[in-house]
Amino acid sequence: MLKAELRKKYTQKRKALSPDEAFLLSEKIFENFIQYFKPKESEKVHVFIPIPARKEIDTQIFIQYFLAHNIRVYVPKIVGDKLINIEISEDTVFETNNLGISEPVSNEDSGEKYFHYVITPLLYCDKKGNRVGYGKGFYDSLFQSISEETKKIGVNYFDPDEYVDDVWENDIPLDYLVTATEVLSFLSGLE
Repeated sequence: MLKAELRKKYTQKRKALSPDEAFLLSEKIFENFIQYFKPKESEKVHVFIPIPARKEIDTQIFIQYFLAHNIRVYVPKIVGDKLINIEISEDTVFETNNLGISEPVSNEDSGEKYFHYVITPLLYCDKKGNRVGYGKGFYDSLFQSISEETKKIGVNYFDPDEYVDDVWENDIPLDYLVTATEVLSFLSGLE
């Protein structure tokens, strides 16, 4: 299927989830992530802040866990047409931007290029790691600017079914997909 069709289909599927279903699936995705990757103290994790209106995976569960276990947390912030990475703590002050995304008030880019994990928002991911996001290209740009050793991890309520037919040369595939039922690796035995 084409990205536009997949975007529409999975936006509708996500909207059909009740708040309780979305929260329970988010918890299961979080548990699968922790069980599979076992993040350690002082590791660096880049994680998106969910947009409640879009019923994104509740990554606040992840963030609370990371901060409680002394795992360094970085979140994205859109400044102009660029995505910067801001390290957060328990004391970080947030505000909601014009897209409905909660972001740190600070515009101080950490400059960090090495993360152990980047937990990536998406609407859909196929069995080859091809991600369908909202079409702005922020994460493809982020992936190009960070260490190749960083594990690029998508989180999704839905398991992959269809393939993305219109993958572009600038699209960077994910390394893993974490769903409520499994963790898929797209690394072809390179781990």
